Amino acid sequence: MKTKYLIFAGCAALAGVLTGCQTIPPGVERGPHGTVAYDIMVEASDPGARIEANGEYVGNTPVHLKVFGDRDGTFHDFGNYDYVIQASPLATNQFAQVRAYGTGRGWTHADPIPQRVYFDMNQKPAPPPDATAGSPRYYPYPYYYGPYPYYYGPYWWGPRVIIGPGYSRWRHW
Repeated sequence: MKTKYLIFAGCAALAGVLTGCQTIPPGVERGPHGTVAYDIMVEASDPGARIEANGEYVGNTPVHLKVFGDRDGTFHDFGNYDYVIQASPLATNQFAQVRAYGTGRGWTHADPIPQRVYFDMNQKPAPPPDATAGSPRYYPYPYYYGPYPYYYGPYWWGPRVIIGPGYSRWRHW
């Protein structure tokens, strides 16, 4: 009788130790899925540049962008692999600028949420990588042009397996 009570008390103590409490500092705005709100200041070299976050217009620079992220300060996975902030140019001879941050979806890297994002609208984008310089040539895998081989299934090497009367695992009589 004493062992039953001892086991019950031990399980209750273990359950109490393994369960934790969720503490969020006071004054922090909570978001969906246990996230916390973070503020990002988005600026550009020319004020008034159009800013889009994940394809949605959020305002013209300078703008405060509210992002819901994990409590450790990284972007939360809301179904996208990346969180993209894009700035559109105001005048000619300026270039569109993009910043992409990983969200940790599908075991990928989750980037920390920055406090400030600055876009230099006069900076040229990086050129695409040269496919011929220093990279190995791509050769496609050889294709099999013959007829598809027949597949007879696995061959059973063990004893005959009978399940119930009149039913065989490999041969049906």
